[in-house]
Amino acid sequence: MALTRDFKETVVARVKSDPAFAQALLDEAVNLFLNGEPDIARLVLRDLVNATIGFEGLATDIHKSSKSIHRMLSRSGNPTMENFSIIITAIKKALHVDIKAQVVPG
Repeated sequence: MALTRDFKETVVARVKSDPAFAQALLDEAVNLFLNGEPDIARLVLRDLVNATIGFEGLATDIHKSSKSIHRMLSRSGNPTMENFSIIITAIKKALHVDIKAQVVPG
């Protein structure tokens, strides 16, 4: 049987080795949120937090408990807009990137 790597481990490894991939995940999370798919956006953010600053680091950065952040970014989580924004800002800071919104003609 071939050895396989857990999906989350693969995401972590890729984020650490490929800054463009990390940026793409952040962009995707924001786009999902803006396009009416907040449930998936939270899960992408959760993976990105795990792959970058971790929940304890994020908790320190945004002055919230890691347990609270875990709940916010869970499948059934429901972060406020303020908390969502604070999490995005902390991840941007950790990745040293910025997000630029674009209007796509539809």
